[in-house]
Amino acid sequence: MAGLNPKETEDIIGIIRSISRDGITIIMIEHVMKAVMSLSDRIVVINNGIKLVEGLPNEVVKDQRVVDAYLGGAYHATAGLK
Repeated sequence: MAGLNPKETEDIIGIIRSISRDGITIIMIEHVMKAVMSLSDRIVVINNGIKLVEGLPNEVVKDQRVVDAYLGGAYHATAGLK
């Protein structure tokens, strides 16, 4: 969803939710955290071809390996995570 404006991102999130409600499994490769966190039941984080962590979204974003590789402290500050 990189390159989309906020309205377009919300529209795509709605479309994906609709598809998911129809019982279709979706595998999403995405870096826009708003989309990842709002749509995912489970997350697998891969860095340089190696799986770092797999789990529930609220657990994965707190994993230090994920923070170091992708999120940084700024994400946690804006998302209210510690």
